Amino acid sequence: MSELHKFLFEGLPVRGMLVRLTESWQELLARRSRADDAFALPVRTLLGEMAAASVLMQANIKFNGALVLQVFGDGPVRLAVAEAQPDLSFRATAKVVGEVAADARLEAMLNLHGKGRCAITLDPKDKRPGQQPYQGVVPLHGDRNEPLQELSQVLEHYMLQSEQLDTRLVLAADERIAAGLLIQRLPVEGLGNLQGERNEDRIGLDEAFNRIAHLSASLKREELLTLDAETILRRLFWEEKLLRFVPQAGTNGPRFHCGCSRERVAAMLRGLGREEVDGILAEQGRVEIACDFCGQKYHFDPVDAAGLFLPAGTQPPGSGAIN
Repeated sequence: MSELHKFLFEGLPVRGMLVRLTESWQELLARRSRADDAFALPVRTLLGEMAAASVLMQANIKFNGALVLQVFGDGPVRLAVAEAQPDLSFRATAKVVGEVAADARLEAMLNLHGKGRCAITLDPKDKRPGQQPYQGVVPLHGDRNEPLQELSQVLEHYMLQSEQLDTRLVLAADERIAAGLLIQRLPVEGLGNLQGERNEDRIGLDEAFNRIAHLSASLKREELLTLDAETILRRLFWEEKLLRFVPQAGTNGPRFHCGCSRERVAAMLRGLGREEVDGILAEQGRVEIACDFCGQKYHFDPVDAAGLFLPAGTQPPGSGAIN
């Protein structure tokens, strides 16, 4: 069962989270396979790591809206995206335009000529008039302009720049599970805040965080993929006092969910305009739209398409075709 574990290090300014996406991740892969458009192994691995990371970041900030993690660039993978909602439901997909080598890493997939970027967008659920989503963007290279080969490195760099907080991420994914461990220094609060201390003043200087981050970095990919949460936390932090919260699982935990619907696709077609839709009908006989996230296909025959542009409350005879 997919699950999220939150914990604090008692007496230390450090928090942590561990996520394991099991049947929910397998469902996402299965839907893509049924759509006859399965991704290459490195792309599946990247998407699994992005799904785990998006859930960790959403749970970390408790944001009432969608958190959208994107990496995009000039390689054979033009775009990869993962989205996590406040209820920890998630989805992920990618746009692949060329062949991806079996051993491709982040640079080879997205950053061939140094143009790769990572963007994190926070899209509020209940926007105020004129309110725009917040977006932060970082390149897929480090401070010395070296290409970053791991998504975890990119996201650590993002956290350092956007929140001025030391962060350690360990991510892994295979066909069975997508998992991640996040360790983060807590923001400056209380007396330190009153004395004018800022988050960036503590970057790299907190001995407690540095020690725990070093322990976290010892977690191997195979361990993250094969060991249960209890075993991982016990092996890594057996000398630390952990304050554990009730794990989030089942209906309260991470799960795959896609919000696509026939109504949303119909609204998109109306946005294209009647002339564009009629052109597709003339060429193909019907309009077929497949959701990039879940593979669900929506079909609109000429009668359905005509109904899209009728006044509200009216339908042409015989409309209502089933997908």
